[in-house]
Formats: sequence, C-alpha cells, structure tokens
Amino acid sequence: MTATTTAPGTTARRASEPAAVRHRRFRLPFSAWHVLLAPLAVLFAVPLLWLLLSSVMSNAEINRFPPALWPSGIDLGGYRYVLGNAMFPRWLMNSAIVSAVAVASNLVFGALGGYAFARMRFRGSRVLLVLMLATMAVPFQLTMIPTFLVMKKLGLIDTLGALIVPSLVTPFAVFLLRQFFLSLPRELEEAAWIDGCSRLRVLWAIVLPLARPALATVAVLTFLTTWNDLTWPLIAINHDTQYTLQLGLTTFQGQHHTRWSAVMAGNVITVLPVLLAFLVAQKAFIRSVTSSGLKG
Repeated sequence: MTATTTAPGTTARRASEPAAVRHRRFRLPFSAWHVLLAPLAVLFAVPLLWLLLSSVMSNAEINRFPPALWPSGIDLGGYRYVLGNAMFPRWLMNSAIVSAVAVASNLVFGALGGYAFARMRFRGSRVLLVLMLATMAVPFQLTMIPTFLVMKKLGLIDTLGALIVPSLVTPFAVFLLRQFFLSLPRELEEAAWIDGCSRLRVLWAIVLPLARPALATVAVLTFLTTWNDLTWPLIAINHDTQYTLQLGLTTFQGQHHTRWSAVMAGNVITVLPVLLAFLVAQKAFIRSVTSSGLKG
C-alpha cells in the first residue's frame, strides 16, 4: 500500500474554501456606498417631486390642511395662468439673454485669466491670484451697495446691463480653469511654440480643446447661478419689462392672496432648463471636478 502525503496547508485551504465560496455567493451586486446614497437621492428628490405634483393641483388642494399628498386630478390652471401672462415670454427672454452673455463671457475671460495664472509668470502674479481668491470669501451682501453705486454711475440701473456687467467674469471661473490648465502637460504647448504658434494660438488650438470638461463645468455653474439669481435683480431692476424669470415669479405672490398653483407651475418651468443643462454636461462636470482637484 502506498502512503499519501498531504501538505500541511492543504487541509486548511480546503476547509476555508466553502466559506470563501459562500462569501462570493452573497456578495452584493452593487457598491456598498449605494446603500447610503440611494436614500439620500430619494430625500433630495422629494422636494422636486412635491413641486411637480403641486403644479398640477388646484389652489384649493394646495391650500387645504392637512395638505394633499397626491392630486385628485390633473389641473393645468397654474400653467395656463403662467403661460397666459403677457409678460412671461419677456421675462423668459431676459433670463436667457443675461444667462447666455454671462456664460459666454465667463468662458472667454475665465480661460484667458486662468491660462495667464497657470502658464505665465510675471511680477505680482502670486499676489494677484491670492487677492482674486480672497474676493470669493467676501459675501455678496458686502459688495451689494458698492456694485449698485457703480451701476448707477454707469447709467445701467433698470436695464439688463446691470445684471450682465457684474457677471462678466467670476473668480471661480478663473480659478477652476487655472487648476485644470495646471494638470495639462507642458510638452504639448512647447511643441506648438516650436512650430511658431503664439500663446493665443496655443490656447485656442491646443489647450481649450483639452479643457472641454472644465469649460462645460464653468458653463453649467455660471448658468445655474445667473439663471436662479433673485437678490441682485430685485435691487437693480424696477420696471417689469426688465424682470428676469425669477423676479417675475414673485409677482404671483400677493400681500393678501397667492396663486400657489401658478407659483409651482412657474418654478417647474424655471427648473427645467437647469436640469437639462446639468444632465447634458454631467459627465464633463465630473471629469472636470476630478481633474482640477489634482494639483493645487
């Protein structure tokens, strides 16, 4: 009879195999983070769902106590009231003009400023960068009155120019694009310089095509901030023909009576462009935040 020799660790490995198999069998098909993130996503979606449901309720249902959680029927009276308002198309156009100009100017001036701080070394560049970043820590409430006085001196009060000029470029746009430009290899630009390209040509032909994620992020965040702004238009605009959409919606709220169905319907219409803009640029937004945070 031939004796069979068993390695010392073989028995232990065989004993542990069923446990490993069972562990693999009961492994979750998704990340454990989803268990935490899914309830949070539902929590953040509840106000949006409530806004949508309330927009198709009647004023009686919205004002009822306790409030109705589900509409008894679809009532489009709020949408008819909003879309039937003679000034609503004008408010929508004003918001679109202000937001489009702010997005375009932030992309242009933010790219120029960000590239200068990232690649050009000149006397006082560090000090200017620190001073620019320091302005991000100043609350708008402190600069509100000086900004109003400047706009008044320029004769822009009660015009769309008063909303556009303060938003032409923001320190955040310059800083975010600078951070993204720092993550790009210098060799690409040096090769273009050898071929005789100027700095502007390098920026336009080499750098900006690579910076599309950062540009998309700047565009989305600038659009979101400008489109949803209410405080500054409330101060700088007096005539209803110059109202933005956010400011125009406040006219649906009276001192003694508020048409909540119209307010909810107007907010749904206002939120839609923001959601569409974010969904379109979602992947670019995530790539930009990841890349621009690599270097300080």
